[in-house]
Amino acid sequence: MTITRRTFLSQSAGAFALGALPTYANKPPRILLRSSWQIVNIGDIAHTPGVLALIEKYLPEAEVRLWASQDLSAEVAAMEHRRFPKLQIVKGTIGEDGKASNPELQAAVDWCDFLLHGSGPSLVAAKDVAAFIKHTGKPFGVYGITQGSFLSGANDKDVLNQAKFVYFRDSVSLQVAREQGVKAPVMGFAPDGAFACDLRDDARATAFLQANQLEAGKFLCCIPRLRYTPYWKIRNQPLNAEREARNQAMAEHDHAPLRAAITAVIRETKHKVLLCPEDSTQMEVGKQWVYDKLPDDVKPRVVWREKFWLTDEALSVYVRSAGLFGLEMHSPIMAVGNGIPAIVGRFAEQTSKGFMWRDIGLGDWLFDFDQKAEIANYVPAVLAMAKNPAAAKAKINDARKFVAKRQQETMEVLRKAVTR
Repeated sequence: MTITRRTFLSQSAGAFALGALPTYANKPPRILLRSSWQIVNIGDIAHTPGVLALIEKYLPEAEVRLWASQDLSAEVAAMEHRRFPKLQIVKGTIGEDGKASNPELQAAVDWCDFLLHGSGPSLVAAKDVAAFIKHTGKPFGVYGITQGSFLSGANDKDVLNQAKFVYFRDSVSLQVAREQGVKAPVMGFAPDGAFACDLRDDARATAFLQANQLEAGKFLCCIPRLRYTPYWKIRNQPLNAEREARNQAMAEHDHAPLRAAITAVIRETKHKVLLCPEDSTQMEVGKQWVYDKLPDDVKPRVVWREKFWLTDEALSVYVRSAGLFGLEMHSPIMAVGNGIPAIVGRFAEQTSKGFMWRDIGLGDWLFDFDQKAEIANYVPAVLAMAKNPAAAKAKINDARKFVAKRQQETMEVLRKAVTR
């Protein structure tokens, strides 16, 4: 059975009916947020500050510590601390004996009342969550994940069934979870945490825009992507020959529509286009498959960003743009969450997260690049966004309202869970 958007919304809304809010007993709730999956993608970075911002807004009394993955860098941690100066960050694992691998994590595990698993492409920290609940008996919840992708684990269902609530970031995941037998007391839709990310580095963004003669409201951002992120180029991993072959086979197919959209925008409007990355491999992708292949009359008004950036600078640039388009998901999420229109292209190799665009009412801005008919409509949609900024802004208002409503409702469910 396919879940329609109306059914999905009604089920999600129904999950909120949990009665009157409790009062705090003797102390504010203490939440240990398990998040921060990797730092090579500004979208994956954005999960964490987004959820932190939601807790700050809707549970201001709560105290939060971040249980981050091992590769969280000092640079990214410093960025998060600029926004959340009191945030304590711990790393590590819980061993089979129930003891944490370092005193800081042990103190955080002992200190907290509740474990919250943040947004991600799956139950990313399933082993950590399983160890936490086995050895502490404390409650936990899951906020905005994809379920049933190639990243999901075989035993995730057993962990999810022990949660106080499980929120999925797309309707496909919710349906898959139900078919798999996931039966948490509360299940529904929660917007990906990155919608709430509000990090900023305005000074760095302004300097970049000025250096490249990009005026606020007069440029679009375009983000390229290969079918599979070539992690073998940025991590100590062997080459995945099968995935590399697939990337090369589809790169022209996938980026030709982006070049066509850029060309149409440049030739038919006064806008410029910024070709920029979401992950640290995409500068090369944008140069090879987009910029270098553009017509000579188009290139002078296209800026290729050759260096990677962090989430705060990127978002400060996005909010000064007239909109985004491309083949990534989290830059559009951050854009829409901050009032900027964004068009999404997706393909079979990605998880089902792209379908959240349908779930929040932006289905006609979601394009399946495996379908010729949908690709044919891509350029007209990008051009319409560029030519009619007022209409594009109006289009995302309802989506933003729906996202904000679900953020509030789901945070109240979290409040209920942590104050029992």
